[in-house]
Amino acid sequence: MTTTVTRRPTVAVWKFASCDGCQLTILDCEDEFLSIVGAIDIAYFPEATRAERGGPYDLSIVEGSITTVHDAERIHDIRAKSKALITIGACATAGGIQALKNWADVDEFAKIVYAHPEYIRSLSTSTPISDHVTVDFELRGCPISKHQLIDVIDAFVHGRKPNTPTHTVCVECKLRGTTCVMVAHDTPCMGPITQAGCGALCPAFNRGCYGCFGPSESPNIEALREAWHEIGVDDPHLVQALRTFNAYAPEFKEASETYA
Repeated sequence: MTTTVTRRPTVAVWKFASCDGCQLTILDCEDEFLSIVGAIDIAYFPEATRAERGGPYDLSIVEGSITTVHDAERIHDIRAKSKALITIGACATAGGIQALKNWADVDEFAKIVYAHPEYIRSLSTSTPISDHVTVDFELRGCPISKHQLIDVIDAFVHGRKPNTPTHTVCVECKLRGTTCVMVAHDTPCMGPITQAGCGALCPAFNRGCYGCFGPSESPNIEALREAWHEIGVDDPHLVQALRTFNAYAPEFKEASETYA
């Protein structure tokens, strides 16, 4: 009898400009992570192991945005040796909170923060990975949802499409029976234009959504603007809300520049 041995796909996890929160979410999968490890072969993941094997890799998971010339070059090398590439988190998919520098004077920031700013080698922008190389799938969130991550990796292993939702946080509020904070308390909330994934965590504690998971599919930002005006929130505060975790997501970027 002939026994067929199926090779486990090799996976590498990479870090660029970020806080490591999304990589920690991988480790936070706990029991689920053990199942993942049994299905894949982790070839490179400095956050979790000292083991390091060169490519090519079946799958690369990338956290963080591109903020230096070196990283702009490095991501092309990673893409070249990866059959598939998935970006995770707001930094990798939308430039992250550090994309706020895209509307500011980076040299002035460096002079204020560093004693020797001449040693700083930073690009004037923070951009998502997809601005530099082809990305096969983007997993949003700040940080990402571990349940969505497990589904995405499982989808890769089994050759299916991920079941990541594209509806809004408002739907999650309805599903958990949470009262709308805008209707009940006149609290400004990004839920109507934000992709689901957090389980409507903030509204469940009577706080408005902060837009951690980025824009939903076809977000009606103008309608949100009108709703915020009705509860006394002006455009400068809306621009501030749009320019947070996912400031450089195209829909949020365009709207914030329109209303600024």
